[in-house]
Amino acid sequence: MRLLPHWASPYPRQHLGSDVLAGIIVTILVIPQSLAYALLAGLPPQAGLYVSILPVIAYALFGSSMVQAVGPVAITAIMTYSVLAPIAAPGSPAYIGLAAVVALGSGVLLVLCGSLRLGFLANLLSRPVIAGFISGSAVLIVFSQLKHFFGVAPQGSDAATVIRALLADGRLDMASAIGLTAVAILGFARLWLAGLLERCGLSPAAGGFVVRLFPLLVVLGATAAVIAGDLDRLHGVAVVGRIAEGLPGLTPFLPAAGELQQLALPILLVALIGMVQNISMGQALAIRRRERLDANAELRGLGCANIVAAFSGGMPVGGGVSRTAVNVAAGAQTPLASIISALAMLLVVAGAAPLLARLPLAVLAASIIVAAVSMIDLRSLRQAWRYDRADGLAALGTAVGVFVLGLEAGIGLGILFSLATLLYRASTPHIAVIGRIPDSEHFRNVERYAVETLPGTLFLRIDESLFFGNLHALESRLASELEKAGDTRHVVLIMNAVNRVDTTAMEVLSDLNRDLCGRGIALHFAEIKGPVQDRLIGTPLWQELSGRVFLSVNDAYTALTSGTPPRAD
Repeated sequence: MRLLPHWASPYPRQHLGSDVLAGIIVTILVIPQSLAYALLAGLPPQAGLYVSILPVIAYALFGSSMVQAVGPVAITAIMTYSVLAPIAAPGSPAYIGLAAVVALGSGVLLVLCGSLRLGFLANLLSRPVIAGFISGSAVLIVFSQLKHFFGVAPQGSDAATVIRALLADGRLDMASAIGLTAVAILGFARLWLAGLLERCGLSPAAGGFVVRLFPLLVVLGATAAVIAGDLDRLHGVAVVGRIAEGLPGLTPFLPAAGELQQLALPILLVALIGMVQNISMGQALAIRRRERLDANAELRGLGCANIVAAFSGGMPVGGGVSRTAVNVAAGAQTPLASIISALAMLLVVAGAAPLLARLPLAVLAASIIVAAVSMIDLRSLRQAWRYDRADGLAALGTAVGVFVLGLEAGIGLGILFSLATLLYRASTPHIAVIGRIPDSEHFRNVERYAVETLPGTLFLRIDESLFFGNLHALESRLASELEKAGDTRHVVLIMNAVNRVDTTAMEVLSDLNRDLCGRGIALHFAEIKGPVQDRLIGTPLWQELSGRVFLSVNDAYTALTSGTPPRAD
């Protein structure tokens, strides 16, 4: 049994300095983000700091990615708030307990999926649907944070409720000025500061570090302004408030059966989204670094992180895009960087957390908004629309569904769109009439190439497996081609792209064979794959076939040209 993780036995000592430095940098830069995402989830701010300690260590020990960083993430936070806000008051003990149940349930589910080697389930959602879900969630996140700018308290997390509250009760005050100024500064830093610093002679790496440092500088500056002007007491600027001092304790609990039943769907969705996001990001990083990613180990690592989070902070965690970007940019080489970051965060929680009590909520909201806007992936949506209308509609439908109907309904629509697109494509297979390119043994579509065809012979290539859902398309195309050429005496179905013939398809092909035979037309097959042929042997179709089975299309063409087609077994 392995006692140490794969990256630590042995640990490459040349990476020690890089990992220690990266861990310290990540801790410094993600403190505002951790606080912000906890508030986004409707939890006390310290919850974001707590789940940046033990869950991070758990993922480093059990995960597979060398540089992916786990912690509070925007999508998981907004999902937590959207599903729990209608059940309990955000920030209340009941709410915190339910969030811990979501973290525990999704963690257990992820560990089970990893142990059962179900990492392939991450492919349930296509990339356009994922892009649509993330973009729709990002817009929802932006709307959810406007309440901190305009002093409203909407009764729900959906966009319509927030908009109604803004129109009815929204006001401009000191908090609005602070928040909008922070958005302007952070937006400038994200869009233009790096280029400006490079033109001033700073290296790209140093410029990128300064850009990532800006959110922390804005937080410190805003906190100093509130303290100096006593803005929270004199002008009613909402601040974070007291952050619990001391180290996070482990609080074991056993969820009630009613809670698990009530939260079954949210737990499933949090696990699914965490699975997709974690594996997708981990694979991208592994490819870039020429490393190997174990998808099932990723699920186990993320699951263990969420289980630990349930007992130390209660906030579900995931693979953070911005947190991982900071980790990579800071020079992390192994998961030791994450362990160093967790230990450094432990020191922050133990001694420095109370210093953030007068941090204005509008600034945290600004950092969330700027991060969320960067998650809106219009390029992927445009690319999907241009390349494939079905994928484009799935992406757009998912984004609109998330924004209008909420996260649960939106992801449900995304899965339905993915399955509907798959079913539509499978039920409308590409079927081509083919002929031979002169002086060769290659066969191509008659509509694309100048090819030779045999009089009285129809070569039909089927570019999809045959099942009950697409047989009507095959029958219709065959009938259409036979109507065009009334002198057809041979039909050759080319099966090199057919990986499976289900029972219904076998019976329909048998009916076609009898019908064609009655009309004086022989039905032949060419290039049947071995597994498909193994299943067809012994069926009525095989025994009653009026024509022959050819090893290749060229064999069929040659044999039918001579007029004496031999049996090719």
